Amino acid sequence: MELTKRKCKPCEGGVPKLTTPAIEEFQKELKEPWEVVDDMKIVKEFKFKDYPEVMGFVNKVADLAEEEGHHPVMHVFFSVVKIELWTHAILGLSENDFILAAKIDELY
Repeated sequence: MELTKRKCKPCEGGVPKLTTPAIEEFQKELKEPWEVVDDMKIVKEFKFKDYPEVMGFVNKVADLAEEEGHHPVMHVFFSVVKIELWTHAILGLSENDFILAAKIDELY
């Protein structure tokens, strides 16, 4: 099933983080790959015309994160938003990170 059709599942630990081969498979499901950092998190920068566009996007991502129950770290700049995703409870990547990444890409 396509990542954007899936829903994030609550994670409070106790599940293994994704292995490198699993990360590579999930990357293939994204429209554009996110940067994988140390097999621990995925990161992507989104560029905009100006600050109001940046804030509009940030607010949409915040609403999506609330709906999914999975919250990214967002760094906000004048015309760029840098988003980092990882599953804090397992200190690594889970399927939730790729589900949210795909849905964030859809917003952009």
